[in-house]
Amino acid sequence: MKEKMNSIKIKAIKLYARTSGILANNRGEGYIDTAVVILISVVLGALLLAGLYALFGDVVLPELTRRIQEMFNYAG
Repeated sequence: MKEKMNSIKIKAIKLYARTSGILANNRGEGYIDTAVVILISVVLGALLLAGLYALFGDVVLPELTRRIQEMFNYAG
């Protein structure tokens, strides 16, 4: 009976050591971290595209239109 109790005690200690090691392990990346990184990337990309769209609409395209009209303006 004493051997059986010692065997159960040893198994319980091994199980405790194994589970505490698994729970204390903090390597790897979680799903929440990945989702936050993807969300930040999407928001920054959208801001960059909106800025480029505004820049092209307000600065580049009017200047390009003016230069093309000057290039084909044979009267003046």
